[in-house]
Amino acid sequence: MATKVKLLVGTNKGVFVYSSNKERLNWELSGPYLNGWEVYSVLGDSRNGHALFAGTSHAAYGPSIRASYDFGKSWTQIEDGPSYSEESGFSLNRIWQLVQGAPSQPDTLYAGVEEAGLFVSRDRGIAWKELSGLTSHPTRPGWFPGAGGMCLHTIVVDPDRPERIWVAMSSVGVFRSDDGGETWQARNAGLARVPTGQPYEEIGYCIHKMAPDPDNANILYMQEHCGVFKSEDGGDSWTPFEEGLVLKEGDEPFGFPFGVSPTGDLFIIPLESSEQRSMRDGKLLVYRRRRDEPEWLPIGDVLPEEKRHVSVLRDALSIDSLDPYGVYFGTTSGELFCSLDRGVSWQRLPGQLSRILCVKPWIVEDADED
Repeated sequence: MATKVKLLVGTNKGVFVYSSNKERLNWELSGPYLNGWEVYSVLGDSRNGHALFAGTSHAAYGPSIRASYDFGKSWTQIEDGPSYSEESGFSLNRIWQLVQGAPSQPDTLYAGVEEAGLFVSRDRGIAWKELSGLTSHPTRPGWFPGAGGMCLHTIVVDPDRPERIWVAMSSVGVFRSDDGGETWQARNAGLARVPTGQPYEEIGYCIHKMAPDPDNANILYMQEHCGVFKSEDGGDSWTPFEEGLVLKEGDEPFGFPFGVSPTGDLFIIPLESSEQRSMRDGKLLVYRRRRDEPEWLPIGDVLPEEKRHVSVLRDALSIDSLDPYGVYFGTTSGELFCSLDRGVSWQRLPGQLSRILCVKPWIVEDADED
């Protein structure tokens, strides 16, 4: 038994799992698991054994959380999963995000859902409870959906202060709790507001993805509908962080995913515009920015000989925790790519999948899968 790297891929036609050793040069593909289900979120949790969770939805059967304890070979639906009360008036449409709690919370998981809300499990994913302080926020009557629905798609937990939690919602904004989810405050000062017509000035911000700095919990980065932003005070204020993204007239700093490596390297994949939502000039180009660099640089031309008129969705880019770290992303046309040299060169992984909704690496130590 040795270190294995799993790449968990959620698509609109089930879950796929890529497997490799820590060198990550050769990959084996298995799946589809949960075929026919949309999978917007996946999570591999090895804090207590090896558990694989998937947030699934189906046009006929609705949303659910599924769990596998044998690396995808068999699945169990969580019976006491996230659920709104009938009195709330909210509907549960999708499970957009699954994340672990802080290191001091080995049994804790969080789930972000659509309609926007946050749920927590304190028993390794068996039973889930709504953190109703968020959905009962005074601005809740003014929350409006973005083009992809009113989804809570990002959850960030302070690793050293687990009572401090950030969430990002489209098209609502960023909220932070300093008391473990009991109460919440909007944290959108400095962002570019979208015209939703609602009366609450502190909301109405279309966040695409938010990511924390690995060394300083007060530093957050964001890909927002109207640009790229950074906060150095835990979200209390935001400033533009877009230098280098506008290369010619007509360019917009528009995109969806935002990735941060264990060393603080930042990655995004810009698109043509909000209207086009495809690669600029058909070039599948990855941008990187180090924390101490003055601007973003287009460092990874993934397929220089080919045109790719595709998109990369908000959870379809991720980075593992190994040294050197691996960067991964999947496209809406079902292709998956990996870089082991900080985004400069890229390997296409085997297989042509359906529309890729999320990509998550899972480092598995000493696992016997037989």
